[in-house]
Amino acid sequence: MIETLGIWIAALLTLCILSFLYKDNPFYKFAEHLFVGVSAAYWAVYYYFNILYPNLIQPLFGHGQLLLIIPLVLGIMMIMRLFAKVGWVSRWPLAFIVGSYSGYNLITYLQSNAVDQVRATLVPFIQIESWKNLFTNPGVMTFLDAIAIPVVVVGVISGVIYFFFSKEHKGVFGGVARIGVWFLMIAFGASFGYTVMARISLLIGRVYFLLHDWLGLIQ
Repeated sequence: MIETLGIWIAALLTLCILSFLYKDNPFYKFAEHLFVGVSAAYWAVYYYFNILYPNLIQPLFGHGQLLLIIPLVLGIMMIMRLFAKVGWVSRWPLAFIVGSYSGYNLITYLQSNAVDQVRATLVPFIQIESWKNLFTNPGVMTFLDAIAIPVVVVGVISGVIYFFFSKEHKGVFGGVARIGVWFLMIAFGASFGYTVMARISLLIGRVYFLLHDWLGLIQ
Protein backbone atom coordinates (compact mmCIF):
# COMPACT_ATOMS: atom_id res chain seq x y z
CA MET A 1 0.00 0.00 0.00
CA ILE A 2 2.79 2.42 0.92
CA GLU A 3 4.74 1.53 -2.23
CA THR A 4 1.67 2.08 -4.40
CA LEU A 5 0.99 5.43 -2.74
CA GLY A 6 4.60 6.47 -3.33
CA ILE A 7 4.38 5.57 -7.02
CA TRP A 8 1.19 7.64 -7.42
CA ILE A 9 2.70 10.65 -5.67
CA ALA A 10 5.88 10.42 -7.77
CA ALA A 11 3.84 10.07 -10.98
CA LEU A 12 1.60 13.04 -10.20
CA LEU A 13 4.59 15.22 -9.30
CA THR A 14 6.31 14.14 -12.52
CA LEU A 15 3.26 15.17 -14.52
CA CYS A 16 3.18 18.49 -12.67
CA ILE A 17 6.78 19.17 -13.67
CA LEU A 18 6.20 18.10 -17.28
CA SER A 19 3.16 20.39 -17.47
CA PHE A 20 5.61 23.28 -17.83
CA LEU A 21 6.16 22.11 -21.42
CA TYR A 22 2.69 23.50 -22.15
CA LYS A 23 2.99 26.70 -20.13
CA ASP A 24 3.67 27.95 -16.64
CA ASN A 25 0.85 26.86 -14.34
CA PRO A 26 -0.01 26.38 -10.64
CA PHE A 27 0.68 22.63 -10.78
CA TYR A 28 4.25 23.23 -11.93
CA LYS A 29 4.77 25.94 -9.32
CA PHE A 30 3.52 23.61 -6.59
CA ALA A 31 5.91 20.81 -7.62
CA GLU A 32 8.78 23.26 -7.99
CA HIS A 33 8.29 24.80 -4.54
CA LEU A 34 7.83 21.36 -3.01
CA PHE A 35 11.08 20.15 -4.56
CA VAL A 36 13.01 23.20 -3.36
CA GLY A 37 11.57 22.95 0.14
CA VAL A 38 12.20 19.22 0.52
CA SER A 39 15.74 19.60 -0.86
CA ALA A 40 16.52 22.46 1.54
CA ALA A 41 15.17 20.49 4.50
CA TYR A 42 17.06 17.35 3.51
CA TRP A 43 20.40 19.10 3.14
CA ALA A 44 19.87 21.08 6.36
CA VAL A 45 19.39 17.84 8.31
CA TYR A 46 22.25 16.16 6.44
CA TYR A 47 24.73 18.95 7.17
CA TYR A 48 23.70 19.10 10.82
CA PHE A 49 24.11 15.40 11.61
CA ASN A 50 27.08 14.72 9.30
CA ILE A 51 29.11 17.93 9.51
CA LEU A 52 27.97 20.39 12.18
CA TYR A 53 27.31 17.97 15.04
CA PRO A 54 30.36 15.64 14.74
CA ASN A 55 32.81 18.41 13.83
CA LEU A 56 31.65 21.29 16.04
CA ILE A 57 28.94 20.63 18.61
CA GLN A 58 30.18 17.30 19.96
CA PRO A 59 33.90 18.24 20.17
CA LEU A 60 33.16 21.68 21.61
CA PHE A 61 30.49 20.93 24.20
CA GLY A 62 31.24 17.24 24.71
CA HIS A 63 35.02 17.15 24.77
CA GLY A 64 35.79 20.75 25.68
CA GLN A 65 37.82 21.70 22.60
CA LEU A 66 37.53 25.44 23.20
CA LEU A 67 39.45 26.34 20.05
CA LEU A 68 36.30 25.50 18.11
CA ILE A 69 34.66 28.60 19.54
CA ILE A 70 36.29 30.51 16.66
CA PRO A 71 34.40 28.66 13.86
CA LEU A 72 31.24 28.82 16.00
CA VAL A 73 31.49 32.61 16.20
CA LEU A 74 32.25 32.85 12.48
CA GLY A 75 29.20 30.71 11.72
CA ILE A 76 26.97 32.95 13.86
CA MET A 77 28.38 36.01 12.09
CA MET A 78 27.53 34.39 8.76
CA ILE A 79 23.88 34.02 9.83
CA MET A 80 23.77 37.77 10.48
CA ARG A 81 23.35 38.08 6.72
CA LEU A 82 19.64 37.41 7.29
CA PHE A 83 19.25 40.71 9.18
CA ALA A 84 19.53 43.94 7.22
CA LYS A 85 20.95 46.15 9.98
CA VAL A 86 23.83 43.85 10.90
CA GLY A 87 24.23 42.11 7.54
CA TRP A 88 27.66 43.68 7.07
CA VAL A 89 29.01 41.41 9.83
CA SER A 90 28.73 38.39 7.50
CA ARG A 91 31.41 39.87 5.25
CA TRP A 92 34.15 39.00 7.73
CA PRO A 93 33.58 35.23 7.90
CA LEU A 94 32.88 35.19 4.17
CA ALA A 95 36.23 36.87 3.49
CA PHE A 96 37.93 34.39 5.82
CA ILE A 97 36.31 31.42 4.04
CA VAL A 98 37.20 32.68 0.56
CA GLY A 99 40.79 33.50 1.54
CA SER A 100 41.50 30.28 3.41
CA TYR A 101 39.78 28.11 0.79
CA SER A 102 41.69 29.78 -2.04
CA GLY A 103 45.04 29.38 -0.30
CA TYR A 104 44.34 25.79 0.75
CA ASN A 105 43.22 24.65 -2.70
CA LEU A 106 45.71 26.67 -4.75
CA ILE A 107 48.31 23.92 -4.88
CA THR A 108 45.71 21.20 -5.46
CA TYR A 109 44.06 22.94 -8.40
CA LEU A 110 47.42 24.03 -9.81
CA GLN A 111 48.56 20.42 -9.78
CA SER A 112 45.37 18.88 -11.15
CA ASN A 113 44.15 21.58 -13.55
CA ALA A 114 47.46 22.96 -14.81
CA VAL A 115 50.49 20.72 -14.39
CA ASP A 116 48.72 17.41 -15.02
CA GLN A 117 46.86 18.84 -18.01
CA VAL A 118 50.09 20.08 -19.59
CA ARG A 119 51.78 16.74 -18.92
CA ALA A 120 48.88 14.78 -20.41
CA THR A 121 49.09 16.94 -23.53
CA LEU A 122 52.83 16.93 -24.14
CA VAL A 123 54.13 13.58 -22.87
CA PRO A 124 52.44 11.40 -25.57
CA PHE A 125 53.67 13.82 -28.24
CA ILE A 126 57.25 13.84 -26.94
CA GLN A 127 57.40 10.05 -26.85
CA ILE A 128 57.42 9.76 -30.62
CA GLU A 129 58.90 6.28 -30.48
CA SER A 130 55.60 5.02 -29.09
CA TRP A 131 54.11 5.60 -32.54
CA LYS A 132 56.14 2.63 -33.77
CA ASN A 133 53.53 0.47 -32.09
CA LEU A 134 51.13 1.54 -34.83
CA PHE A 135 53.02 -0.69 -37.26
CA THR A 136 54.77 -3.21 -35.00
CA ASN A 137 52.03 -3.78 -32.41
CA PRO A 138 48.67 -2.40 -33.62
CA GLY A 139 46.89 -3.59 -30.49
CA VAL A 140 48.77 -1.03 -28.37
CA MET A 141 48.17 2.06 -30.54
CA THR A 142 45.54 2.36 -33.23
CA PHE A 143 45.51 4.75 -36.16
CA LEU A 144 43.01 7.02 -34.36
CA ASP A 145 45.30 7.14 -31.31
CA ALA A 146 48.21 8.23 -33.49
CA ILE A 147 46.12 11.01 -35.06
CA ALA A 148 44.65 12.13 -31.74
CA ILE A 149 48.05 13.02 -30.23
CA PRO A 150 49.03 15.81 -32.70
CA VAL A 151 45.41 17.01 -32.94
CA VAL A 152 45.24 17.51 -29.18
CA VAL A 153 48.58 19.32 -29.12
CA VAL A 154 47.59 21.64 -31.99
CA GLY A 155 44.21 22.29 -30.37
CA VAL A 156 45.73 23.19 -27.01
CA ILE A 157 48.41 25.47 -28.46
CA SER A 158 46.04 27.25 -30.86
CA GLY A 159 43.41 27.61 -28.11
CA VAL A 160 45.94 29.20 -25.77
CA ILE A 161 47.13 31.53 -28.54
CA TYR A 162 43.54 32.69 -29.11
CA PHE A 163 43.43 33.93 -25.51
CA PHE A 164 46.79 35.70 -25.85
CA PHE A 165 45.74 39.32 -26.32
CA SER A 166 49.14 41.01 -25.93
CA LYS A 167 49.73 40.56 -29.66
CA GLU A 168 47.32 41.53 -32.41
CA HIS A 169 45.75 38.56 -34.15
CA LYS A 170 47.16 39.11 -37.64
CA GLY A 171 49.20 37.07 -40.07
CA VAL A 172 50.34 33.63 -38.99
CA PHE A 173 49.53 34.42 -35.37
CA GLY A 174 45.97 35.34 -36.32
CA GLY A 175 45.60 32.22 -38.44
CA VAL A 176 46.62 30.00 -35.53
CA ALA A 177 44.21 31.90 -33.31
CA ARG A 178 41.37 31.23 -35.77
CA ILE A 179 42.24 27.53 -35.68
CA GLY A 180 41.95 27.78 -31.90
CA VAL A 181 38.45 29.22 -32.32
CA TRP A 182 37.42 26.14 -34.32
CA PHE A 183 38.77 23.83 -31.64
CA LEU A 184 36.98 25.82 -28.94
CA MET A 185 33.69 25.70 -30.83
CA ILE A 186 34.03 21.94 -31.30
CA ALA A 187 34.76 21.51 -27.59
CA PHE A 188 31.80 23.69 -26.59
CA GLY A 189 29.54 21.84 -29.02
CA ALA A 190 30.62 18.46 -27.65
CA SER A 191 30.06 19.65 -24.10
CA PHE A 192 26.61 20.99 -25.00
CA GLY A 193 25.74 17.75 -26.78
CA TYR A 194 26.80 15.75 -23.74
CA THR A 195 24.59 17.94 -21.54
CA VAL A 196 21.62 17.48 -23.87
CA MET A 197 22.10 13.71 -23.89
CA ALA A 198 22.25 13.68 -20.10
CA ARG A 199 18.95 15.58 -19.92
CA ILE A 200 17.38 13.24 -22.49
CA SER A 201 18.45 10.24 -20.41
CA LEU A 202 16.68 11.80 -17.41
CA LEU A 203 13.55 12.30 -19.54
CA ILE A 204 13.70 8.70 -20.72
CA GLY A 205 13.93 7.58 -17.09
CA ARG A 206 10.83 9.57 -16.14
CA VAL A 207 8.85 8.35 -19.15
CA TYR A 208 9.84 4.77 -18.38
CA PHE A 209 8.72 5.27 -14.78
CA LEU A 210 5.33 6.56 -15.92
CA LEU A 211 4.74 3.80 -18.48
CA HIS A 212 6.26 0.92 -16.51
CA ASP A 213 5.95 1.52 -12.78
CA TRP A 214 2.80 3.68 -12.80
CA LEU A 215 0.63 2.59 -15.76
CA GLY A 216 2.21 -0.81 -16.40
CA LEU A 217 1.92 -0.39 -20.17
CA ILE A 218 5.41 -1.72 -20.87
CA GLN A 219 7.39 -4.53 -19.28
